[in-house]
Amino acid sequence: MKFHTPILAALFGSALLAAAPGASAHGSSHDASHGQKALEVVETAFGRTGDPSKAARTIRIDMSDTMRFSPDAIQVRRGETVSFEIANAGRVLHEMVIGTEAELKAHAEMMKKFPGMEHEEPYMAHVDPGKSGRIVWQFTKPGEYRFACLIPGHFEAGMVGRITVTE
Repeated sequence: MKFHTPILAALFGSALLAAAPGASAHGSSHDASHGQKALEVVETAFGRTGDPSKAARTIRIDMSDTMRFSPDAIQVRRGETVSFEIANAGRVLHEMVIGTEAELKAHAEMMKKFPGMEHEEPYMAHVDPGKSGRIVWQFTKPGEYRFACLIPGHFEAGMVGRITVTE
């Protein structure tokens, strides 16, 4: 079992980018359905990789070029596994990244410095225009978490949502 935080993933991703000239984190080379690694279980402060066969429900999240998510507030129960179906109705690439508020802010700052940074974790999905992606996540700890689009300018424009995990 691997343990990650979005910040470590971002730092690791920037190291990979430096080692791989021409790599692009947000280019068309990303499969819109990625975001769920088949065998790797990632543990974070806000949960762990979810098993798609144990998803209690599916929540559709729409993204648009108005720099908003719809819905932008979600409530789940501790222990619940949710399949997020993420649809990009816009004309530009968007992403959904789940994390704590502090982690997302730090990752957004890193993305400003390294806009082509390569990164891929099961709590994020990069979705090309007109496509959809999926994240399956189990929320193991109660609290308030966030999801955001960390493409430079999108987070700052307010492309952020809230996930409340109750007991």
